[in-house]
Amino acid sequence: MDVAVFQTKPKTTWPDVRTGQTVKVSFKIKEGERERIQLFQGLVVKMKKGGGGGSFTLRKISNGVGVEHTFPFASPLLEKIDIVRQGKVRRAKLYYIRALSTKEARLKERREKITGKVAVAAPAAEQAPVEQSKKTA
Repeated sequence: MDVAVFQTKPKTTWPDVRTGQTVKVSFKIKEGERERIQLFQGLVVKMKKGGGGGSFTLRKISNGVGVEHTFPFASPLLEKIDIVRQGKVRRAKLYYIRALSTKEARLKERREKITGKVAVAAPAAEQAPVEQSKKTA
């Protein structure tokens, strides 16, 4: 019994891809003898983690038709992953997006809290102390 084994790309560090993000993926396509890089930008509908590095599925609307593409993290065809936008979601799988129109399927943007030190404004020129007047009754 022959088992097909595919070559995996050496472990590279991909950005932290999450469900609800809009992502640009560059991947290799072979057309005949020619090889080129194609860009696919879409919403991350689901993530699958497990053996072999896991995978993620992107969904986009192309000419009024919904297109989904699943990318394995360990694929040698995967070139680059760029995170374009962070969507605010409360689900792990966004299958409900398939039934919504383009306008309804828009997600609110998730704002990340900035962690670290807050810059403090430099003090202005020496200010004279303000005297408080006391009321006498």
